[in-house]
Amino acid sequence: MVADITARKQERDALELKEKNESLRKALEKTIIALATTTEMRDPHTTGHQRRVAQLAGALAQEMGFTADRVKGMRVMGLLHDIGKMVVPFAILNKPGKLSDHEYELTKTHTLVGYEILKEIDFPWPVAQAVLHHHERLDGSGYPSGLSGQDIILEAKVLWVADVVDSISSNMPYRPALGIDKALGEIKQNQGTLYDPDVVDACVRLFTEKGFVYE
Repeated sequence: MVADITARKQERDALELKEKNESLRKALEKTIIALATTTEMRDPHTTGHQRRVAQLAGALAQEMGFTADRVKGMRVMGLLHDIGKMVVPFAILNKPGKLSDHEYELTKTHTLVGYEILKEIDFPWPVAQAVLHHHERLDGSGYPSGLSGQDIILEAKVLWVADVVDSISSNMPYRPALGIDKALGEIKQNQGTLYDPDVVDACVRLFTEKGFVYE
């Protein structure tokens, strides 16, 4: 009888833990959606961009052999990577011409702001750090910290390539889309200097061999 009661208690505890984990997962998903929607409501251009970067970042992670959970994390980072732009004036985000030096410096603050927004959320992935560093470059010429090489986490390197490829191949407020060939040409030309070689190779394979297309 004692053994039977113990087994039942273990089953009940396991079920309660499963239900709690499911509840936490749903709460996290709602938090992600709410944060992404906040940015989208302010800047319609960001809506499509964040979603496309999320798709490409997830596909790149999968192509590079990331675990399923890590792939999911990359999609979350893609959805939230520009959340800091909510503090950048709308007129700058949608300016049809070239930004002034001052305006460009303002846009660069979005990585720091994004980090401040996300750092206290207990994600199971390095979301805040990837958002902070997704404009860092291998040669140290990026921002906000001028990191280089191995000092940049792989998630940020993947996010950087996905961001650049979509930005070049899509319509922007200041120019029409330049196409995927131009985007792939950019990352191949600067492979190993600005962009991680493994991420670039994976991206080229996705588009030229695997037939990747945005949903």
